[in-house]
Amino acid sequence: MAWIVLVLSGVLEAVWATALGRSEGFSRLTPSIVFIVALTASMAGLAYAMRTLPIGTSYAIWVGIGAALTVGYAMVTGTEAASVAKVLLIAGIVVCVVGLKVLH
Repeated sequence: MAWIVLVLSGVLEAVWATALGRSEGFSRLTPSIVFIVALTASMAGLAYAMRTLPIGTSYAIWVGIGAALTVGYAMVTGTEAASVAKVLLIAGIVVCVVGLKVLH
């Protein structure tokens, strides 16, 4: 169960990071609310997962999922330039996250 919560928390990290960027310094209400809700849920899920999973592994997986999804979403929506090198590097992050799960 902790692994599922950790993965969902990583997804929520991408949600709050994207919402933070779209809030324009908290001057837009809806993205600001999405940021606060997603941040709270993401942190709560990470804290829950860390009760049974190693702290370093949990944090690395949480950040890896969040970072990969955030930049992937930005490239798909056109807010960040895509390149073969970026895609390969993001794939490397994903492989490392999976590796941490497999080695656990």
